[in-house]
Amino acid sequence: MTTLADTVAHQGDIRNTRVPITVVVLTYNEEPNLEPCLNSLCAWAREVYIVDSGSTDHTSEIAARYGATLVHHPFSSHTLQWEWALENLPIQTEWVLALDADQRVTPELTDEICELDPAVLRTVDGIYIKRRQVFRDKWIRYGGYYPKYLLKMFRRGRVKTDARDLVDHHFYVAGNVMKLHGDLLEVNKKEDDISFWIEKHNRYATLLAREELENARIGREHIVKPSFLGKPDQRILMLKQIWSRLPLFVRPFLYFVYRYFIRLGFLDGKQGAIFHFLHAFWFRLLVDIKLDELRRQGARG
Repeated sequence: MTTLADTVAHQGDIRNTRVPITVVVLTYNEEPNLEPCLNSLCAWAREVYIVDSGSTDHTSEIAARYGATLVHHPFSSHTLQWEWALENLPIQTEWVLALDADQRVTPELTDEICELDPAVLRTVDGIYIKRRQVFRDKWIRYGGYYPKYLLKMFRRGRVKTDARDLVDHHFYVAGNVMKLHGDLLEVNKKEDDISFWIEKHNRYATLLAREELENARIGREHIVKPSFLGKPDQRILMLKQIWSRLPLFVRPFLYFVYRYFIRLGFLDGKQGAIFHFLHAFWFRLLVDIKLDELRRQGARG
C-alpha cells in the first residue's frame, strides 16, 4: 500500500515543518474536491487522516493514491464527526489542522505553516487562518466574506467543540491564539451545479431553524463568551445573538442590503450577485420560513 511518505518522495518536493502537524479531512463523495486538497498537503503534513461517512464515488481510491489513512464513521453532524475524529484517531502529533475536502492550503500558507516557530507556539493553543471563498470559479472577495478567520489549527488536547452546533461548527480554545497571513482556499466544485447548492442549503436551513428554536427554548450558554472585543468566534457568536433578536422575514432583506451594498458585494460581479442573493433571499429566508413553521407547530402542540 502507498504511504504518505512514498507519495511525497515520488513527487520530489518534500517540505519539513518545524512543528509536526497531522491533517484531518472530512469526506463524503468528494471526488471532485479531494485531489486538490490532498495535493496541497502531502508534501509537508506528518500524516493525513480522512474520516469518510460512506462515499460511493472514488474518494477512497484518491485517498489511497495520496497515501492518506482513510477511516469510516457514520455521519450525524459536522461537530459530532469532528469530536469522534479527535477522540478516536491515533494522532501522534500535538498540532492538528482540521479541513473539509473542499479546502486547499495555498503555497503562501504552506510556507507559513512550515516556518512556524516551536518557541513562538509554546504559549499558543490555536491558530486562525483566513478563508478565501470561491463560488463557481469566482473569488467572493466582498460582502464581508473576506477575510473570514477560522480556527483551523490547534493543540489536540486544548480544543473544544459544541455539539449543539448543527451546521456552522466551530473549534474553540481557551488559551492564546495567533493568526496566519496565507489563505485557505474553499472551492467546492460540486456547487458548480446549482441544484446541488440548493439541495444542500435546504438541508442546512432545516437544521439551522431547529438550532435557533432550541437555543431560544433553553437560553443557550456558549462555550466561549460572545463579544465584539474577543476572538473571531466570539464576535460571530455576538452577531448570531443579535440576528436571533431581529424579526423573521425582515432580517434576510437587511442581510442582503448589508452584504450587497454596504459591504460592496456588488463588486463580486455576476457570480457574486448570485451568491449573495441566494444566501440572503433564498437560504436565510428559507431558514425563517422553516423556523416560523416550527414555532406554529409548537404553539398547536
